[in-house]
Amino acid sequence: MKTVVKAGLAALWLGAGTAWSAPITFNTALPVHQGGYVLREQFVFMKIADDPTPARRDMEVTGLVSVLGYGVTRDLALFGMLPWFDKRLDMQMGGQDIARSKQGFGDLTLLGRYTAYQYDAPGRTFRIAPFLGVKAPTGEDNAGDSFGRLPPQVQTGSGSWDALAGAVLTYQTLDFQIDSQVSYKANREANGFQAGNVVELDGSLQYRLWPRSLGAGVPAFLYGVVEANLVHAAKDRNGGIADPNTGGTTLFITPGLQYVTQKWIVEAGVQIPVVQNLNGTALKSDYAFTAGFRINF
Repeated sequence: MKTVVKAGLAALWLGAGTAWSAPITFNTALPVHQGGYVLREQFVFMKIADDPTPARRDMEVTGLVSVLGYGVTRDLALFGMLPWFDKRLDMQMGGQDIARSKQGFGDLTLLGRYTAYQYDAPGRTFRIAPFLGVKAPTGEDNAGDSFGRLPPQVQTGSGSWDALAGAVLTYQTLDFQIDSQVSYKANREANGFQAGNVVELDGSLQYRLWPRSLGAGVPAFLYGVVEANLVHAAKDRNGGIADPNTGGTTLFITPGLQYVTQKWIVEAGVQIPVVQNLNGTALKSDYAFTAGFRINF
């Protein structure tokens, strides 16, 4: 279920004051202009149904993630992200098919990003920006149904205050852009449960497909996007004891498209797991589809 958390956090990563291409699933080092805002809405649908157990677990998550960013200074930008989830887990229990579900707002994430290094040249720029954030337990984490308390992966919130940190590198030219990110999320315990900490390494290439040559008066651009996300999650802990059927390492590949104008972007991508080395009977991801838009103002 680390993919659910990742999908929510992905919506934090926003581009510059003037819309350029940017990663779909993680951060960019391009700034938000001073005194300006950027709004992002992202729809996410996730299918997590590769279950090796007789329970035949089948989970679907639909989410809408709202993000607002503000450029405090030329180098410092602040972001707030609030997701809404509709989660459903179908499974067999006691020889019967059951469904457990929950809808509602998730946990609020607040993040600051600072441009620590910048090198500009004609037609290109290179930037490095560390970031630091906190996730507040604003989502419901103790919901239940007729079968009892919902499992943590079906809750819309975690109940814990968690910290995240990392750094992102961006190299941008007139024809393409390369982004790379390393991040770490430290999860704390709540209600006797602690999700495993997550380390992630990301890479993205955005290449201009149209127009093939730049000229005066071109109002918009079409970019092809290919991204890779290597995610390692530690085992969850229940009552202080590690769960052997949680955690592991997954490599995702995400092809996508972006249509970019001077003030807004529309984008879509499909995140596909190509390697899943998970522990025990941990539920594996099938795919995740994302689509959304960004507006600078």
